Formats: sequence, structure tokens, C-alpha cells
Amino acid sequence: MCHDQGSRPPAPPRTGPVGERTTGTLTSADGTAVSAATALPGGSPRAGVVVLPDIRGLHPYYVALAERFAEAGLAAVAIDWFGRTAGVCEGGVRPEGFDWQAHVPRTTHEGIDADVTAAVAHLRERAGAKLPVVVVGFCFGGSHAWRLAGGDLDLAGCVGFYGRPALVGDAADRAHLPTVLLVAGADTVTPVAEQLALADRLRAAGAEVDVTVYGGAPHSFFDRAHGEWAEACRDAWERVLALVERVARP
Repeated sequence: MCHDQGSRPPAPPRTGPVGERTTGTLTSADGTAVSAATALPGGSPRAGVVVLPDIRGLHPYYVALAERFAEAGLAAVAIDWFGRTAGVCEGGVRPEGFDWQAHVPRTTHEGIDADVTAAVAHLRERAGAKLPVVVVGFCFGGSHAWRLAGGDLDLAGCVGFYGRPALVGDAADRAHLPTVLLVAGADTVTPVAEQLALADRLRAAGAEVDVTVYGGAPHSFFDRAHGEWAEACRDAWERVLALVERVARP
């Protein structure tokens, strides 16, 4: 499990006012209603972020993370994975006892891509038609963020925290988008060596790749409750924001 119900993301290194916080639904290309949480900064954003959650779907952690990105001056939307099989999130988030094990195997690359496309369109509708958008994912979402580096969605970059290279598949050999891999050095879910090998495949395909291994850090270290990993959290934030700045509009 990536986060308990009380987990919350650490603060970004730069903070400003949040102009808007909303929860609701997006409509995917196949008509599926997708639960989403949107946060916009007080000023005009130069880039947007689609937050891809872990196996829990739209957990409160990711609603809070969208707000953290807004504090950093970015337009952000966190999406849920399970609209096709579990319907929309009652109350705006998936509950603590949500049976994710029954739904994760029923997700498809096509459905995920359609939902991400809807999220990108949503951010551009709210923050400007030419807004460059990156995906930032965690665990299951991190895996798909890396996969999207080899896809054809209208994205500017991809960031994944502690993903599973096996879920990336052959897309690694088509990677062309700037990609960041943030690896927990003590991850018991996916061996570090597999993630480093994925980074090599992404580079061989032509993608610019930034990979960082946080020695001793556990899976899901990006949590303000993990005070002993505060420096790793700070560095991870800096690497995410560095990619965003590289692709941001003037």
C-alpha cells in the first residue's frame, strides 16, 4: 500500500496562493465519467501537471498534491483510474476500504490514455490552450507516466516515482519525451536494478532521462510524515520542478 488515509505530500520549495480548488468529473473520450480534483494557482500558470495516483485511485493524498502543485504556481489535476469499473468517487475520493485489487487488473492502456487526454484538455480549457502539460505519477501511476514517455499523447514530459518497469513494456523502446525517474533505494516492491535498466532503455530510445536513487528511502517516501526523508523529498521536488521549468511556456 502506498499511502494510508492520513498521508499527505510534503510542501514544495516555492509556495504561493491557490486560486481555486474543485472536485468533480471529467468526461473521457469513450464517455466515461472520471473523478478528478483540480487546483489552480492564484496567478497565471506557465505549465500544467496531471497527477497519476497509485493503486488506490483518487486518494486524499493526491487531492492534496494537486493543491501543492498549485502552490508552486502550476495548474494541476489529479485523476482516478476506476471510472469504468467502479463509477465515480462518492464524496470526491476513494474511501479507505476501497477494493482496488478488484479494479486494477481491469484497467487498460487505452482507458488510461483516454483519461489522461481528458485531463490535459481540462487543464488547457482552464489555463490556456497552449499550456504545456507533464504527467507526474506514483507507483502504478509512476509506471504509466514512464510508459507515456513512449506514447503519442500531447505531453511535454513525464515523471514517475517508484514505478514498475514491467508495466512500461515495449513503450520504453519508443520513448521520446523528457523523463524523470525518482527511485526509492530501499523499495521492496520493485528492485532498483530494474528501474535503472529501464532508464537505460529510455535513453537508448532517444529520451532525455534524469534518474535519481534515494539510498535507503522506502517505497512511498514522498510523504511529509517521513521526516527522516525530508531531504530526499526536497530534492525530488526540485527535480520535478526543474523538468516543468524546462518545458514551460515563456
